[in-house]
Amino acid sequence: MPENEEEPYRKHGDPRKYDPSFKGPIQKRGCTDIICCILFTLAVLGYIAVGILAWSQGDPRKVIYPTDSRGQFCGQAGTPLENKRLLFYFNIMKCASPMVLLSFQCPTTQMCVEKCPDRFMTLVTAYANQKDFDYYKTFCKEGVTNNMGVPAIVGAGLCPTMLTPSKPFTRRCFPDLGIKGGVITVGNKTKFNDGQKERDAKDLLDGVKNATVVMEARQVVLKIFEDYTQSWYWILIGLVIAMVLSLLFIVLMRFLAGVMIWIIIIAVICVLGYGIFHCYMEYADLKGEPGANVTLQELGFQTDFSIYLQVRQTWLAFMIILAIVEVIIILLLIFLRKRILIAIALIKEASRAIGHVMCSLFYPLFTFLLLAIVIAYWAVTAVFLSTSNEPVYKVVNESACAYSAETCEPANYSTSEMKKQCPDSECLFAFYGGETFYHKYLIALQFYNVFLFFWCANFVTALGQMTLAGAFASYYWAFVKPDDIPTFPVFSSLGRSLRYHTGSLAFGSLILSIIQIIRVLLEYLDHKLKDAQNKCTKFMFCCLKCCFWCLEKFVKFLNRNAYIMVAIYGKHFCASAKDAFFLLMRNVIRVAVVDKVTDFLLFLGKLLIVGLVGVFSFFFFSGRVKAFEDTAPHLHYYWVPILTVVVGSYLIAHGFFSVYAMCVDTLFLCFCEDLERNDGSAERPYFMSMSLREILWKDEAEDLSAPEDDATLKEPLEKDKA
Repeated sequence: MPENEEEPYRKHGDPRKYDPSFKGPIQKRGCTDIICCILFTLAVLGYIAVGILAWSQGDPRKVIYPTDSRGQFCGQAGTPLENKRLLFYFNIMKCASPMVLLSFQCPTTQMCVEKCPDRFMTLVTAYANQKDFDYYKTFCKEGVTNNMGVPAIVGAGLCPTMLTPSKPFTRRCFPDLGIKGGVITVGNKTKFNDGQKERDAKDLLDGVKNATVVMEARQVVLKIFEDYTQSWYWILIGLVIAMVLSLLFIVLMRFLAGVMIWIIIIAVICVLGYGIFHCYMEYADLKGEPGANVTLQELGFQTDFSIYLQVRQTWLAFMIILAIVEVIIILLLIFLRKRILIAIALIKEASRAIGHVMCSLFYPLFTFLLLAIVIAYWAVTAVFLSTSNEPVYKVVNESACAYSAETCEPANYSTSEMKKQCPDSECLFAFYGGETFYHKYLIALQFYNVFLFFWCANFVTALGQMTLAGAFASYYWAFVKPDDIPTFPVFSSLGRSLRYHTGSLAFGSLILSIIQIIRVLLEYLDHKLKDAQNKCTKFMFCCLKCCFWCLEKFVKFLNRNAYIMVAIYGKHFCASAKDAFFLLMRNVIRVAVVDKVTDFLLFLGKLLIVGLVGVFSFFFFSGRVKAFEDTAPHLHYYWVPILTVVVGSYLIAHGFFSVYAMCVDTLFLCFCEDLERNDGSAERPYFMSMSLREILWKDEAEDLSAPEDDATLKEPLEKDKA
């Protein structure tokens, strides 16, 4: 080869040499990246140990049930409080203290009750009437008798000094506040007697606000959980529909690749067009509706997300976003029209490969199963870790006290020095925490849980990529197809990957996990410091997040191609990543104009499936179609199952279409190597099919601008045709 033709190769490594013994993935290979394999094994064993420790120490009841002043769970089955599901505050006005926001616990006695009070009543007035006092005692501690005087009851802190009409909210009793004539009321009254003097109903407002600020997020979570319990089977049906659609598209592409790609392109444009039309109709229908013209900024954050759909600006924003996406896709299709034809032909070739390795279509189900196990283990461990604290009790007092907010023991508090020094103080449950070695390092264990989640999830994904790459490489390097293809290419590739390359898979997924955990930390720091940031700091955080996002995308791309090279040659990860990178750089034009266009078309396929299932689930769960009004479940937030189905549908579609994407990437790398190893002569014949050769030679003839590349690459084709 002349010197000027060798130069492009030298700066990106030497091209592959002809090897008559090379017949596809190397069978005789050794274990790679053994140190990382050992490290991954130890990390997983440590992860199991953390899970066992969390399960032995954690108590999920702390998330489910409200807790009284003794740390007991209200409404817990099998306990004396089983029928007392609601939490009652002795003096809700004390919840106006900043201590509520600092310790997440209102500094007043709290007890579990069956029902919230439904009337105004003071201890003094109730004590004068036996019937009223019997009702009043249901909101008092144990030990109150008719013979005890009011001063003794109040002095011992056995009863609240007053009751106000209340309603349950997040399983807690809060005053029944309202507005009448622009004035705040409680139980339809603007004033009430607290046992000492007349007070305005608005005095309760601050206490209710502070008491609920911690509970509102929990309320949303509980409502979402309840929506899931009401709609989980419909969500499963939606996901099954997405799975059937994905599998149907893949099977049809096996026989009608060209037709299916054009159907996908046209259908995506139509679905987006319908979305724009629907948003416009909703926007027009809200014209003149009361409150519809309020801006999203004025509306602020609302826990009831359906409120946003009653605002015109929401639908206008949806319409603009869909219109931008529609325009971008149409422009890309116009500019890439020639490349689309070539990419369709490449997908046809991938369809032939998948036709000979049909079990590869069902491999994503195995990946889904492993990922589901990883996600479930992470979620359960996170819940148990977050609930493995011990109850902490603090001194709460009315007047000045030297021991205020200090830790105390409720069992012997009545005889303690603290009680003697502060007679009006109480030892109340404050929060769950702990001072032991285990409790001090709970944050570290949570961090370890998140990091191992990323590592294991990336490992499972990498295993799927290497397994499919090895199977499709076996197809490509089979000189006589399908006779030379192994009997079970997917199982053979899976066995090789686990037996020899667990270390390489762990190495690649570790690098990616480190980058992802750094991104999580950046998001966490940005959230924590957002109020204290100046413009320079915000700019720095924005740049760092952008850089690590780009780095993650690059590492994913490099890992994917490195796994292909590991599956073929059995080298360690770094050598395979280097070989893959240089091979792609020597064929950078093909990568840009062929491989990425194919990825774009497959993305449109995923987008179509998500759009179809999403539109169907929207009309079903929102009750917009009368035929489904009686069938659809009644939900707090109908967007919960819709969003779940949309995200789940994308993951399912991505899993099935990733088989095609992996097949295309593997065939593409093998094709580039085939060009370097062979020249199409009888002594060094190509392994590629004639159709693939014509596809990519045509592409090369149209796009390669370098004369030396053109001459070098066209010469073998002319020999072959001759």
